[in-house]
Amino acid sequence: MSHDILWAPWRLDYILKNKTESAEGCFICRATADGDDRKNLLLVRRDSTLVMLNRYPYNNGHLLIAPVAHKGSLQELSDEELLELGRTQRRMLEILDQTLEPHGYNLGLNLGRVAGAGLPGHVHWHVVPRWNGDTNFMPVVGEAKVIVQSLEALYDLLKQRWR
Repeated sequence: MSHDILWAPWRLDYILKNKTESAEGCFICRATADGDDRKNLLLVRRDSTLVMLNRYPYNNGHLLIAPVAHKGSLQELSDEELLELGRTQRRMLEILDQTLEPHGYNLGLNLGRVAGAGLPGHVHWHVVPRWNGDTNFMPVVGEAKVIVQSLEALYDLLKQRWR
């Protein structure tokens, strides 16, 4: 069996950043403090909640929804934070429904590194839109995922819908 090469140079940034993430601190907190929301893909800022595009998405429209405060567990969140997080998730699903028309969603929360949390110190939900047939030969055989829209184009589209 011959192997074709599928170039994905943007993944190198992900690999290198994962090696130094603990030294650099929390990417969610850095994005919040930086102020350049578009550069950081920070889509929504609420009183205690934020929404970011996942810079390394599993699928088009992959969002991260997190508390603004750096908290690593559900037990640390106040009732108000939990309520705003839930309401923000619901609103983002409405916006994704209107904008991307997915057939379903994966909503996930990884608590602890052993559970798959790449950033265990700042709790965050993954919202991953899904479409019939979106798992095809590319991720199964080619071990590569095809994302059909640039992060910048998606950011602009969802930002407009949020307003």
